[in-house]
Amino acid sequence: MAKTVTTVSEEGYSATNEIREFETTIDANGEDAPDTLEALLAAYGSCYVPALRVGGQQRGADDLGKIEIDITGELNDDDKLESIHFDISVEGDVDDDTGEEVIERAFELCKVHDALKDSLHADTTFEGDAF
Repeated sequence: MAKTVTTVSEEGYSATNEIREFETTIDANGEDAPDTLEALLAAYGSCYVPALRVGGQQRGADDLGKIEIDITGELNDDDKLESIHFDISVEGDVDDDTGEEVIERAFELCKVHDALKDSLHADTTFEGDAF
């Protein structure tokens, strides 16, 4: 099995991505759409949410409720990602130890995490009963 995306750029630095019946736009300059690194961070967070839910079920935190992840990607002098930080808040009443177990399991499950180089492993914070 393979995943396929068709990326088309008619001119400039903006590209349209055809993903099955969906279409997204990414603008490397960030002027007309999210830039490439913002799109990567969004994909990472979007992948990490279901990984958190499954990790929670597997580590005794069955109902995380609402999940919010504030993602920060720090850039180096070449405007490349140097580090990533997740501030994770969940609605469920989850203690810190269980939260750490859920975070670690979610990293094991997240497919985008697997695709990133080790130096970009997201640092995290976790807050239970946040809403």
